[in-house]
Amino acid sequence: MAEQGFKKWIITITVIMASLLELIDTTIVNVSLPDIMGNLGATLEDAAWLVTGYAVANVIILPMSGWLGDTFGRKNYFMASIIVFTVASFLCGNATGLGELIAFRILQGLAGGGLISTAQAILIETWPREEIGTATALFGLGAVVGPTVGPTIGGYITDHASWSWIFYVNIPVGILAFLLTYTYVRETPKHAGRPVDWWGILLLAIAVGSLQTILEKGESEDWFATPYIVVLTITSVLGIVLFIWRELSTDHPIVNFSI
Repeated sequence: MAEQGFKKWIITITVIMASLLELIDTTIVNVSLPDIMGNLGATLEDAAWLVTGYAVANVIILPMSGWLGDTFGRKNYFMASIIVFTVASFLCGNATGLGELIAFRILQGLAGGGLISTAQAILIETWPREEIGTATALFGLGAVVGPTVGPTIGGYITDHASWSWIFYVNIPVGILAFLLTYTYVRETPKHAGRPVDWWGILLLAIAVGSLQTILEKGESEDWFATPYIVVLTITSVLGIVLFIWRELSTDHPIVNFSI
């Protein structure tokens, strides 16, 4: 049942705000890489994994977000994603080494991947069917603005504070988004207790993770002239084929291709 009046708009603002956390963080790190490299003693090649790791984690969790929302309840999963993203942002800001920072960026990406698709699902449930176009347009505006302003925000913060604050700024926004979600977003039914397709999760992570790494690092590594790109390509192709076969043959798929 669609919401009306003030509640409809506050939920819309909430889910767009949470999505902007993820979208802005896709690009906000780029302009801060020189400062991060200097502070942590890293090379550009190593520091680039801050961007790659985040993107890979995003695309791994994104196809699973529908299943996770159904299993744990869409509101619960959305709130959990906001909490993990906010905590990961704090940990990123406090990282003292590049390895730590990459690990926390991956955690941030895993949480952020669940925000986008779940936010859209909540938005569609919130608005009346005849107004879905307006809701989608508002969400699309946020999706365009987020990555666009990310570098500007990152550059300003890095110049006037330090690179740690590009992560700390997520904390108050994350807390506000969590409180508003808890207060205004309706619960959805859970389907807990169903068997978990662990093989599907593993194959999805391998296939999509390998593919995204190829796309992120292929150009800088001269594509197939680099052995690990060749290995990842073979792994990705085999992983995709096996994942599709697995999801079509199991009774409880992570990604339901029959929809």
